[in-house]
This record gives sequence, C-alpha cells and structure tokens, in this order.
Amino acid sequence: MRAHQWTIDLNALVVMPDHVHMVFVPKIDLQKLEVFSLAQITKAIKGTSAHLINRKLGRVGRVWQEESFDRVLRLSEKLDEKIAYILDNPVRKGLAQSPQEYCWLWVAPVWPSCARLGR
Repeated sequence: MRAHQWTIDLNALVVMPDHVHMVFVPKIDLQKLEVFSLAQITKAIKGTSAHLINRKLGRVGRVWQEESFDRVLRLSEKLDEKIAYILDNPVRKGLAQSPQEYCWLWVAPVWPSCARLGR
C-alpha cells in the first residue's frame, strides 16, 4: 500500500467488519522537511484501499466515511498495551477465540509482547 511505503511506519493493524484500527508513526516528508500530516496519511490509505476494494468487488463508489476517529498516542503511553488492546478487538467482538486465529490482523515484529500475532 502506498501510504505504508511512503508516509508511515506501520506497527499494528486490525481490520474489523465496520472499522479499522491502526497504530503507526508518521514519516518525514523530505521534500517539505515536515512530518506527513494525518490528513495526508488517511487520504492515501482510504484512497488506495477503496480503489482496491472496489476493483476486487467489481463496483465503483464510496467505501469509507469521510471522517475518522483518530487518537494521537503520547510517548508516555505504553504502545505495547495499546497494540495488544486493538489486537484483542476481534475477540471482544466475538469474531475469534484468540487474536492469533483472526486473519485480518497484523503486528510488526518489533513489538516483542505482540510479535507472536504477526502475520
């Protein structure tokens, strides 16, 4: 996905039936010497994924809602706890017995406490 390759370092991702959880660190736009904005990142993710989803389903039109519910995590917050929380979302919603058996989940191997879930 273009957004992952150019604008973010992706740490964890869970795709639910009606929403997506992502934990990522924005990269620096070297042309502008500033961090990629959340608006740029979400636009790239939504645009690319909507195109792929529509192509796969043989349809056209809007896939994602315009708004998103974002939360900036501070350095003082424990990212491994936040990642574990979102990875457990399919279990809390009754979609899987454990995070490991949910196929729409990914975590970067740099998170040792969650690495066993990586796909």
